[in-house]
Amino acid sequence: MNYSDFSKKLKKNFYTRDVLIVARELPGKILVKNENGKLYAGKIVEVEAYDGLNDEAAHTFLGKTERNKIMFEKGGYFYVYFTYGAHFCCNIVVGQKNHGAAVLLRAVEPLSGVEFMEVNRLRRNAITKKDVLSLTNGPGKLCQAFEINRSHNGEDLMGDKIYLLNAPKIRQENIVQTKRIGIKKSVDLPWRFYIKDNHFVSKK
Repeated sequence: MNYSDFSKKLKKNFYTRDVLIVARELPGKILVKNENGKLYAGKIVEVEAYDGLNDEAAHTFLGKTERNKIMFEKGGYFYVYFTYGAHFCCNIVVGQKNHGAAVLLRAVEPLSGVEFMEVNRLRRNAITKKDVLSLTNGPGKLCQAFEINRSHNGEDLMGDKIYLLNAPKIRQENIVQTKRIGIKKSVDLPWRFYIKDNHFVSKK
């Protein structure tokens, strides 16, 4: 697959729909980052939806701040934040302007740029299958592997630095829907979606 083929780039109207619809359809799509001569690509295998003012676990639940203001834009932007003083997490802003919804990218299956991911994550080349599986099987690991940081917050997904490519839709019976991970509010909402039996999912 040509990861620089912009004809396969997801259009703006993909992102401006309801957050749960987008979250269900994101698994299987391709995340691409092309910057400083390094092209990274990975198949999205696990996501979580956060629905703005309707979701106590969303960063936007209490309103707009300097940190979360990009989430109030119309869908199609990258939202990156630093968490637990340890790592970055990346999200896809979705929905209509001022709604404040986003989908957290929890894990991807590496497709291109794996040699860079190995150095970014492990400081060496991956040797074992366990090494490979640990490259991008979590939101912090994903960002470290792809060199995603605060400088990418607000990146327009219609641009040429970070974008998503279309790919064959995953059959609904192969998508698992369950509760989100690592939150303390709205814990019972089944808004995590992942590809069944994919080895890069962070937690089954």
